[in-house]
Amino acid sequence: MAENMTLTQIETLFDEEWVLICDPVTDQGLNIRSGKVVHHSKDRDEVYRKAVALRPARSAIIYTGTMPKGTAVVL
Repeated sequence: MAENMTLTQIETLFDEEWVLICDPVTDQGLNIRSGKVVHHSKDRDEVYRKAVALRPARSAIIYTGTMPKGTAVVL
């Protein structure tokens, strides 16, 4: 599946999923603009295991849904 996609395309195609993006293109604020989707799943741990297995040089993992109420995000 490793075709370059915009963030909007990724969010539309993989709604409410965790997505592993290789070679992400970012803006000056390091916000993801596009990249190559190499794995996606509703299961976060599955995506993290895939990232460990692939060991990409540059990657990002995003969630395309809305975080449940009470969820903490650590940056």
